[in-house]
Amino acid sequence: MIEIVLSAFAMTAIVALRYLASSGLFAWLTARVRPGFYAGLGPQMRREIGWSLASAAIYGVPAGVVAWGWQARGWTLIYTDSDALPLWWLPGSFLVYLLLHDAWFYWTHRWMHRPEPFRLLHAVHHASRPPTAWAAMSFHPFEALSGAVVIPALVFLVPIHVAVLGLVLLTMTVMGVTNHMGWEIFPRALVRSRLGRWLITASHHQRHHDAYRCNYGLYFRHWDHWCGTDRGLAQA
Repeated sequence: MIEIVLSAFAMTAIVALRYLASSGLFAWLTARVRPGFYAGLGPQMRREIGWSLASAAIYGVPAGVVAWGWQARGWTLIYTDSDALPLWWLPGSFLVYLLLHDAWFYWTHRWMHRPEPFRLLHAVHHASRPPTAWAAMSFHPFEALSGAVVIPALVFLVPIHVAVLGLVLLTMTVMGVTNHMGWEIFPRALVRSRLGRWLITASHHQRHHDAYRCNYGLYFRHWDHWCGTDRGLAQA
């Protein structure tokens, strides 16, 4: 039992430090590129950091259990030998994880915009007006729990190389932060290209924070297109 507790504690610290480093980096970048953009938002950003650090513990505990189960018991489908599965599965597993995570996020996120779940859960996240780079993990604990179980569940169901899993987590972190910066970091040529029509960046997610009842996806826009909830881009 002590090994599980130590693993959960270690992963909580890693998630918290990853959040502070990534959000801090992009908040600093915002201050350099757009001076005064977060002016007057000090109290809001402190709340965002507080909620996010609480979320770090909720994300860290299941991640710690998974890490212990992988290393001590071999319970997961995480593998380290790149020859264990065909090489095409390395990028394939990356895409599968993102697509499954995105589907879970779209439908749970859309459900949380129903009046009662929104009031009880999701209002914490939307209290950030406008969202800042610190808002990426600013969730009510129960909302954080709904997001924390996805990747830990997938490693028991879908094989993935440990390096690819790291890339999935990096993508989740970077997109979570950049989508909440309040301004578009990616080139306009990409955002408004054919490829950009299927990807979510700050311009797309900012429209969600402005209008609420649209643009629910996490990485990709296909669920929003298919379900008629895509409302295009904000002028982020």
